[in-house]
Amino acid sequence: MEKGTLYIVPTPIGNLGDITLRALEVLKGVDLILAEDTRTSGKLLGHYGISTPRRSYHMHNEHRVAGGIIEELARGASMALISDAGTPGVSDPGFLLVRAGLEAGIRVECLPGATALVPALVASGFPSERFVFEGFLPLKKGRQTRLQELAEERRTMIFYESPHKLLKTLEHFAGAFGGDRPVSVSRELTKLYEETLRGTLAEVLAHFRNHPPKGEFVLVVAGRG
Repeated sequence: MEKGTLYIVPTPIGNLGDITLRALEVLKGVDLILAEDTRTSGKLLGHYGISTPRRSYHMHNEHRVAGGIIEELARGASMALISDAGTPGVSDPGFLLVRAGLEAGIRVECLPGATALVPALVASGFPSERFVFEGFLPLKKGRQTRLQELAEERRTMIFYESPHKLLKTLEHFAGAFGGDRPVSVSRELTKLYEETLRGTLAEVLAHFRNHPPKGEFVLVVAGRG
């Protein structure tokens, strides 16, 4: 691997087979892997026999440790940043370190790879040539304001949500966009119980009121017609 380089490496969102050969090469070749959760990443790395040293890098310590990491990179270390699943920086830690690295003149290279939003978008059947990725909405402050702004959005919209907040979010969507707005809800993408439910917001909300949500969700909402 190139010395003094920070590699951003996407990891599978579920199925361990969804990783590129180049990603495996980088993870084996760098001096250090920065992992969101070293226990979670240990399963993936162990599966592929990768013994590269690991260090925790997550949302609770990134402000404190980023400066030291940049100093190590400046001295010639090569590092790979991975999150628990998907592409670092996309609704996961990563942006802060990338920005700091670029400002310090560090070479940053991002590999292509897994992310949950693309398969959910394509499987929705909604227009995908132009779309808006919102990720996780604000928990409280600013949520209703953001939804009001998006009510007039004509492009397909993509959101992430956890199971225990799904019903409340669908209720908020129905209030902001109307119960007849088409939506596609994917859960557990690439995993054994992968499922996509399509219908109106009212229909999908009724379904999950009768079937408690389980797994991680990607919600794809059609733009205003």
